[in-house]
Amino acid sequence: MQEIIEVMSYPWALRALLVSMMVGIMCGVLGCFIVLRNMSLLGDALSHAILPGVFFAFLLFGYSAIGFFAGATVAGVLTAVGISWLQQHVQTKNDASIGIIFTAMFSIGVIGISKISKSDGVHLDLQHFLFGNIFGVTNEDLIITSIVLVYTLISVVVLYRYLFISTFQSTIAEAMGVSVKTLHYFLMFLLSIVVVASLSAAGVILVVAMLVTPAATALLLSNKLKNVLVISALIGLLTTIVGFFVTVVMDTTPGPAMCLVATMFYLTAVFFSPTQGLIHKAYVKYKEKNRIIHEDVLRLLEKSKPSKLAIDTIADKLDHSNIRIKQVVQRMLNSKHVIKVSGNFVILTALGDKEAVKMQRAHRLWETYQTREMGIDPESVHQEAELFEHHLNDDLLSRVDNKLGFPDTDPHGSPIPRDK
Repeated sequence: MQEIIEVMSYPWALRALLVSMMVGIMCGVLGCFIVLRNMSLLGDALSHAILPGVFFAFLLFGYSAIGFFAGATVAGVLTAVGISWLQQHVQTKNDASIGIIFTAMFSIGVIGISKISKSDGVHLDLQHFLFGNIFGVTNEDLIITSIVLVYTLISVVVLYRYLFISTFQSTIAEAMGVSVKTLHYFLMFLLSIVVVASLSAAGVILVVAMLVTPAATALLLSNKLKNVLVISALIGLLTTIVGFFVTVVMDTTPGPAMCLVATMFYLTAVFFSPTQGLIHKAYVKYKEKNRIIHEDVLRLLEKSKPSKLAIDTIADKLDHSNIRIKQVVQRMLNSKHVIKVSGNFVILTALGDKEAVKMQRAHRLWETYQTREMGIDPESVHQEAELFEHHLNDDLLSRVDNKLGFPDTDPHGSPIPRDK
């Protein structure tokens, strides 16, 4: 902590932190549209393809932050136009077009910068462009990044409705008179200037992580675009702050540190997202399996009326372990669907019998539907009905019943219970 406090007392450290924070916010916001439009590879391409602009800008203006920004932006826009032209006029796959253009541009930039960096009196380090040089941020860089941040946020707010509809329903957008192609090119322009403004913090190789990872994380946490934009911006902000201090403490390169922090946030969301996380999905799957076993036990006990069944017998007939069936039966006891008799035996209660009859109705209605409407042989419908009976809600069952004309019996002559 003492080391961090000491470092933050220097003006260059404050500039570095401010630029990092702004990069995190603008990359987080713009990255949402990049990810949703499946343009992540294009973002990676633009981040690499701006190097020739840096090279030619140095030849024209010398070591100038504004010159680098202008040259890199022009290179980014030319790359976007070149990729689109190839995709539209040449029979080349979209991803192949991106790969061809950006590798060529990147190669030109690397060769050019490597060549001039060997000249006497030239302080142009290729590594700084590739991996970032956050501690070398100047006041010029701070001003440029601030302008790009404000411009990006204003653009997203003003064009939000058009970006929203063109992202999710491009055909409808065109029918409404929205120029989808113009929006696409404007998004490419925004992407170009954001990538250039992020060079000092992340470098061309890792800036794509700042564009993609916070957005991908936010999409795991919400399915509303406005919320996703805010969450992604906050994750980008937090990523750059944490990454910056990790860089200071560990005396390492800032770009990779921020990239790893962003990945950690993403992996946390992958496991712990309340709606899409792996833990949540596993829990939902576990509950669903228990619900199906619960309903299978109800049906088995209903078929065995008035006899009682031992828990061991139920486990054997349903091909589940005794432990699993005991757990399910315990929940059924709590929900008053069964009662225990004679130690290890259970029978249905009136409430349990009512639920079992609903399952029986779903099973026999679906067997009837398969036979009448789908033309399946009556002898082949039982196994399918065993699966579908667990997923037919009351509304769907009523529609199936109405479609069939409210039949009294199933294909095997068994009565179909009426809905009460």
